[in-house]
Amino acid sequence: MTIVETRPITGGVDTHLDAHVAAALDPIGGVLGVESFEATPSGYRKLFEWLSSFGELTRVGVEGTGAYGAGLARLLRREGVEVIEVDRPNRQARRLQGKSDPVDAVEAARAAQSNRARGIAKTADGNVEAIRALLVAKRSAREARITTQNQIRHLTFAAPDELREQLKSASRATVAAQAAALRPRRNGDPVLFATKTALRILGRRVLALANEADELDVLLAELVTATSPRLLEIHGVGVDTAAILLTAVGDNPERMRSEAAFARLCGVAPLEASSGKVTRHRLNRGGNRQANHALWRIVMNRMSNDPRTRAYVARRLDEGRSKPEIMRMLKRYVAREIYPVLRGQ
Repeated sequence: MTIVETRPITGGVDTHLDAHVAAALDPIGGVLGVESFEATPSGYRKLFEWLSSFGELTRVGVEGTGAYGAGLARLLRREGVEVIEVDRPNRQARRLQGKSDPVDAVEAARAAQSNRARGIAKTADGNVEAIRALLVAKRSAREARITTQNQIRHLTFAAPDELREQLKSASRATVAAQAAALRPRRNGDPVLFATKTALRILGRRVLALANEADELDVLLAELVTATSPRLLEIHGVGVDTAAILLTAVGDNPERMRSEAAFARLCGVAPLEASSGKVTRHRLNRGGNRQANHALWRIVMNRMSNDPRTRAYVARRLDEGRSKPEIMRMLKRYVAREIYPVLRGQ
């Protein structure tokens, strides 16, 4: 009778635009091999088969599962392999061994094997990934619109007197429309003609970006409502904040093991900073800062129109707490309230 030995294999991948470098470890951390593969669908398949040739592939630590490693992560999940998100190589190992793609791949595998990296990667295959893509476009449109509006105002300050007086009384909400309606004429002052032309182009750009934002708002509202209607029922949660929180969690919210893990992800779980006889905690400046900002917006909304929150703020102020301290505590409470809704519980 032939006895076939199977051993669990842990993989690690250092991802790049054109090539991925993979490393395989045995159960006790020994390096079985390091190999480079093309960053193409066929290359992903070869990488998976190469790792599986050493034994039963159980988990793979992948750098950049939301960027260069997204395609590889999808294939590994389809094959039933647990994909672990590896943030960055171990700095101590990099200092001792230097920087190279094979070293980074081995460190990614060791981070996944030792549970130093424990975060399950986002699946990025459902409505939440669609929401993330729309948020990227909306954020870009908002930033470009603000930049263009500032350019209009600055051009107006130094414009010829006739044009400056014409736009002087325009508010920030109407100046783009007035600039877009300008009619520059060549038979006159070249400075006036050029300034009017620039303002008209910038004004039309602002209006076009506003139309794009409106279109994106409609699509986001539809997706957020279809994905988590209960989230929108929570006081202070709108479409934008709900979209940001859903994006932070991903299409597989079960990867958040507990409410404390979600709070840590959002950067609202204080970190212990005790030493000797001093026991204290400090502000957590890590985590997903966009999710942290979404919680801040919810808290600001509740502090202005929610009686329960206003009563809590008044009580804490009487106890000697500062406004920033109270807001940090409220963000933690909001995270506790939102977590079961995001998990679908």
